[in-house]
Amino acid sequence: MSRPTLEVADIVRAAGNRFWEKNRSHLAWTHRKVLDAIVRCRTAALGGHLDQCTRCGHQAVSYNSCRNRHCPKCQGNARAKWLGARSDELLPVPYFHIVFTLPHELSALTLQNKRLLYDLLFRAGAATMLELARDPRHLGAHVGFLGVLHTWGQNLQHHPHVHYIVPAGGLAPDGSRWIDSSRRFFLPVHALSRVFRGKFVAGLKQLFAQDKLQFHGSQQQLITPRCFASFLRQLFRQDWVVYAKPPFGGAEHVLNYLARYTHRVAISNHRLVAFENGHVSFRWKDYAHGDKKKVMTVSSDEFLRRFLIHALPKGLVRIRHFGLFANRRRSDALQRCRELLGATACTDHPAQNAQMRCPACSGVMLVVERMTCAQLYFNPVRTQPNQQRSRADSS
Repeated sequence: MSRPTLEVADIVRAAGNRFWEKNRSHLAWTHRKVLDAIVRCRTAALGGHLDQCTRCGHQAVSYNSCRNRHCPKCQGNARAKWLGARSDELLPVPYFHIVFTLPHELSALTLQNKRLLYDLLFRAGAATMLELARDPRHLGAHVGFLGVLHTWGQNLQHHPHVHYIVPAGGLAPDGSRWIDSSRRFFLPVHALSRVFRGKFVAGLKQLFAQDKLQFHGSQQQLITPRCFASFLRQLFRQDWVVYAKPPFGGAEHVLNYLARYTHRVAISNHRLVAFENGHVSFRWKDYAHGDKKKVMTVSSDEFLRRFLIHALPKGLVRIRHFGLFANRRRSDALQRCRELLGATACTDHPAQNAQMRCPACSGVMLVVERMTCAQLYFNPVRTQPNQQRSRADSS
């Protein structure tokens, strides 16, 4: 993919400080760290390394990446390493993609309680699938799956949802056999929606009873038990959206599919169109009108506001494993599943073998010297940055 002509970093450099000073009263230092990291990413401020081609001897300097999980430039390498580690955990069966979405009415409350309600979203969705899959009327099996949290829509507005990637089947309760799911669907969507709604609302009630929820601004009216109960009743009057995509193929297809959803940020640099006169234009897909591709223009302050509402609390894990694939039991469960399916573990990790290539001869570039910020600033002749690619790892 070609290098984008406009980056989120350009917008932050031009408008970030003004935006921070104007809005700092209701921003957290997490937001400041995100802005600073994006501006410094792959610049001399973070240091770098001198790379040399093993074939022709060509040398080039690459700046280090910030490694912030909200930075649009840092996710490619992180995704490649993660996918390489996951390749030996895939099973030789079709996979389903199921999405659990919170209704718009919960958006404001969720933004004020990100850690609690994103965690509840994960737990409610996972518990729903585990419960219905165990039900003999549906699958009657123990299942395992992976979940990835996204908090944005194409227009950068708040739209919290979790993508679950689940094998088409599971282990019998006694572990004696593999039970295949239907080829058309994993579990009935209507049942998933109803159970998910019930579990999430029950979790909200518990958090309220434990006095753990925060209520600010327009949400302060919910602080009384009567108003909060009325709010929950409104949530029960509507269907909650659970979307199940048709099954897709084996391990190779799953890895390619996962690459589209893991380590994403709210917007990629390639979606940016223009930054002129204090306004930002970006491409988006309007799913409500036949997936029509459009261009949206907003002020730089509004763009940064929308971008930063997707900054996650420190330590919040946005890629999680459940059921058979939970961390404490994944190894043994995967081994048993492979035995029943007559499969062996994948030992090829192509995503981990990606190496920087020489722009002159396509040979392998290796690091020959680590360079500090001071060295890069005071040796401008030998430290012209390599524009081809910059590696995320630093000394």
